[in-house]
This record gives sequence, C-alpha cells and structure tokens, in this order.
Amino acid sequence: MRTLIGAATAALALALAPAAALAAPSPSPGATTVTKAGTSFLTATTIDAGQPVRVGASTGDHLYWSFRADAGQVHQLDVTVTFPKPRTGASTWTVEVFDGLRRRQACTAGAQTPTVDAAASAVTLGCTLRRVRPWAEPWSGDPLPGTYYVRLSVTELPEPDLGLPIEVDLLVDAADSDGASGDDGELAAPLVPNTRAGTVLAAEPTPEPVAEEETDLTGWLPEAGSRWVWTSVGGVLAAVAGVVGFALTRRPRRR
Repeated sequence: MRTLIGAATAALALALAPAAALAAPSPSPGATTVTKAGTSFLTATTIDAGQPVRVGASTGDHLYWSFRADAGQVHQLDVTVTFPKPRTGASTWTVEVFDGLRRRQACTAGAQTPTVDAAASAVTLGCTLRRVRPWAEPWSGDPLPGTYYVRLSVTELPEPDLGLPIEVDLLVDAADSDGASGDDGELAAPLVPNTRAGTVLAAEPTPEPVAEEETDLTGWLPEAGSRWVWTSVGGVLAAVAGVVGFALTRRPRRR
C-alpha cells in the first residue's frame, strides 16, 4: 500500500513540475524598463534577468536583445506582441535564443512559434531554456555560461500587414536549478563573441626604405629546370636529327 501511495505522490509531483516551471516570470523590484532593441547580433540591446522590456516597432522588424547566463541557471522568456491596428490576415511569430557562438538553443517549454488570426489583439510567446551547464563537450551543443541573444521576428504574414505598428513586452527570468549538476568540469571562459578582432592604428606606419638591388646580368636567364630550357634543347635536338636523317636517306645524283 505504501508503495502505491509513494508512486502516486511521485507521479503527481512530476505532473505539477512543468506547471510550476511555466509560471509567468515577474519583474525585479526597482528594475528600469528598457525601451529599445537592436536590429542584429552586433547591435543587440543588453538586458538583465528580471528587467522588463517595452518597445515600439513595426511588423517585419527583427528585434535583438542579449543577456548574461551563469552556470546552474534556468532561463524563461515571456514575450507579448500587441497589435494596435487591425490586420488583414493571420501571422506567425517566433522567438529564438542563441548562445555566444550563435548556436540556436532548444526550448523545453513555451509557445515558441504561435500563429494568431487577424481578429486577435495580441499574441504571447514563451521559451524555457535548458539548465546552463558549467562544462560540456564541444560537439554536444549544450547551453554554457556566457552571452545569450534573443531574436523576435514574424515568419509569415500577409503583405499588406507589413510595416504596421506593434508593441513588444519582453521579460527574461533566471532561476537557480535545485540539486547537484553532476558535471565534472568547468568552462575556462564564458562564451562571448569576439567583437574586437583587431586594433586600430593611431597613424599610418612609415614605409621602410627599399634597398637598391645590384644589377645582375644573369637575372634574365631562365632556371636550369624550367620548361623553356627543355623546350629549347628539344627543338635543337629535333633539328639536328632531321638534318642527319636527311643526309643519310638522300640518294646521290646521276650524271
């Protein structure tokens, strides 16, 4: 009997776990609202976990934000796109998350690519990422500590709706996972893209004077192993062979 009760309790806990994980995140007390977004990975607006975002944009824009993730954290994204003006047809929206190496990370829960009809006034998107690991094999693609990027875009919509105004609300929540991770390694440095590949010179470098080369009369001669030498030698030998063959085969004149 106790075994059955224990099994039922475990099953109930597993059933309630996803519901608890999908609870809507709440902003951090006193956090400043971000009112802008980037248009690419390089111009992504930096935000913190628990910092609300409210941006006005146009349908068809690609909006980018970036945040920092530490080992042991589980991040949840909550996005709401509001349509102030009526639209002519249904549209499909998507939210994507990339790590510091620009690898797309999978979502374990949430409506990542919902489709909304023309009568709806808003659409809600969500994504719960996997727990950030302190170390992983390079080929595994597991989430590692570093900078993460969020991209919001529309993938399908009627052409007349392109450019209509929208309002975007975004919130990224970070929670520490319970229990030991079991990882036996540690990442040497966070995965952060290298945006300073080179250095800018203060002034143009002064060219060094080129030393005058001595005149070499043999510089115009081809090398001994070049094809021009072998072609010339072959031509001479062919001419000599032709003359000798003609002399041997010519008949003497009769008087």
